[in-house]
Amino acid sequence: MPQFIDQLNRSISLPLPPKLIVSLVPSQTELLVDLGLRDRVKGVTKFCVHPKGLKKEKIIIGGTKNFHFDKIDALQPDLIIGNKEENYQEGIERLSEKYPVWMSDIYTLEDAFGMMLGIGAITGTAEKAAILIQQIRQDMDALVNIRNGTAVYLIWKDPLMGVGPQTFIHDMLGRAGFENVISKPRYPEITIEELKTLSPNFLFLSSEPYPFKEKHVKEFSSLLPNTRVLVVDGEMFSWYGSRLSLARAYFLDLALRLTS
Repeated sequence: MPQFIDQLNRSISLPLPPKLIVSLVPSQTELLVDLGLRDRVKGVTKFCVHPKGLKKEKIIIGGTKNFHFDKIDALQPDLIIGNKEENYQEGIERLSEKYPVWMSDIYTLEDAFGMMLGIGAITGTAEKAAILIQQIRQDMDALVNIRNGTAVYLIWKDPLMGVGPQTFIHDMLGRAGFENVISKPRYPEITIEELKTLSPNFLFLSSEPYPFKEKHVKEFSSLLPNTRVLVVDGEMFSWYGSRLSLARAYFLDLALRLTS
């Protein structure tokens, strides 16, 4: 039986090709569809909003951190695809006792490419994955000389939580031409006073996981009069699947918006 190594260095064995796939991560669900596997994906999370209409066709197995094990068991999947950060360890361990579970672990764009290659290999779509990677790599290379200024990126409001190094969003901020001035790793809590001290050129309020709106732009703008505040599309900074093929156009448009 073929063996595959996931990004947690776990060995996964399963007969090929997998025909009943459950995806526990929205960005990886979209990737599976774009690799031509829509018919083989049987279960998705309630957050798998892309492509539009997919959830109506599939079994909803809960959220990314709250699996409905009975629904997964009813599907009897021959492959489950998850992610270390987005899913919860207890749930993954429980699923791994019954099914092959391939896990990604992503901090950088190169990690995302590794995930695409791994999923391509285990699903028999390696050629399509390689073509997608080549396109995204070319797009990102075209952004290499963009310099937009310093930034803070917020993902939550109460408490305020920002994005630091050792995250995929940090890597994408850099590729979009922004210097992330939060130095604490991962997703630290941050105070308004710390924001004022950091004094970034830009404060980005992510559309997810906290749904920042224009009313929050006014709130933070009044507190940080020397900082440009705006809501940004969280998917463009945090989704590490095939949605990356849209990132170059979004980042270029964002740069234009910031100069207007």
